[in-house]
Amino acid sequence: MNKLNNSSTPDSDDYLLTAQLERLPSMAGLFGKAAFKIDRYQLGQAIPLLGNSVDDVYIDQKHLRAYQVLCGFPVGEKLPATYLSMLTFPMVLSLMTHAEFPMKAMGQVHLANKITVHKSFDVRQPMSLCSMIGESQVTSRGLEWTVEGSVKVDNKIVWSCISTMLHRCKTDIDRELKTPVMKEGSPQDWLVKSNMGRRYAKVSGDYNPIHLADVTAKLFGFKRAIVHGMWSKARCLAMLTEHLPDDGYTVDVNFHRPLFLPSKVLFYTKQNRGQTQFSLFNQTGEHAHLEGSMSQDLTNA
Repeated sequence: MNKLNNSSTPDSDDYLLTAQLERLPSMAGLFGKAAFKIDRYQLGQAIPLLGNSVDDVYIDQKHLRAYQVLCGFPVGEKLPATYLSMLTFPMVLSLMTHAEFPMKAMGQVHLANKITVHKSFDVRQPMSLCSMIGESQVTSRGLEWTVEGSVKVDNKIVWSCISTMLHRCKTDIDRELKTPVMKEGSPQDWLVKSNMGRRYAKVSGDYNPIHLADVTAKLFGFKRAIVHGMWSKARCLAMLTEHLPDDGYTVDVNFHRPLFLPSKVLFYTKQNRGQTQFSLFNQTGEHAHLEGSMSQDLTNA
C-alpha cells in the first residue's frame, strides 16, 4: 500500500501531497485512468504540488541495452542522460492521473525538457526516484506547468530533470515573437521509420495512442502518428556521444513541431561559447522539430 503524507493543509498555498510508492506504477493501469480523466481546470486555479517517490529501484541491464540500441547510443554501462527520464515517467503519469490534479492527462503538450547529470554511478546500484509537480504560469498559449524529477544513489543526487508542459486554454495574453532556431553547417540526415513510435512504446511503456498508428493519432487531432519527443532528444544526444562527458553536464531542449512518422529529418550541430548546440529540422529545413544545447556550466542546474 502507498503511504500518503500531507505536508500542510489543503487550503494553504504550499500544500504538498506526497506518496511513498512501494514500486514503480504500472503503465497499463495508468493509461486506463488517463483515458477517462476529465478536465476540471479553470484559468487562475492553483495546481496542487503533488509528489511521489520510490526506493530500491534497480536498472534492468537487458532493458538498458534495448534502450541504447533503439536510440543509437553505444551499448555498455554508460547511462544515457535520457534513460532515467523514461524510467521516472510512470511516476509522472501517476501524478497526472491523481484525483487532485485538475487537468486531463491526455493532451498535455511537452514544450521543454532539461536534464542534469550530476554524477556518474554504478548502474547496478539501487536508486531512489522522486517526482513532483512544480511551478506554473499562464501564457499566451494556456497554462505552462513543470514537473521535476530526481534520482539519488547513496543519498546523493546523481540526476535531475525538469519538464515543461502546456495545457492549452484561452488566455488574454498576447503572443510573443519566436526566435529563429539555429541551423548552420552541413546537416546529417536520418530516416525515422513509421514503426518508431511503436518500437519506443515497447521499450518505454509509453503507449500514448498519438505515437502508435495514424488511425489512433487522428482521434487526437494529428494527421499521422508522431514520434515521442524524448526519443528525438535521445537520438540527438546519441549523435553527440563523443562530446558528452561522463557527468557534470546539462542538456536543455525545446520542442517545436511534432515529428510525423515516417519522416526524413536534418540534424545540425555546432560549438558555441563552451556549449554544444543542436537542432532537428524537417527534410526541407523549413520547420524545426527541436533545438537544444549541452553545457558543463551547472550554475543554474
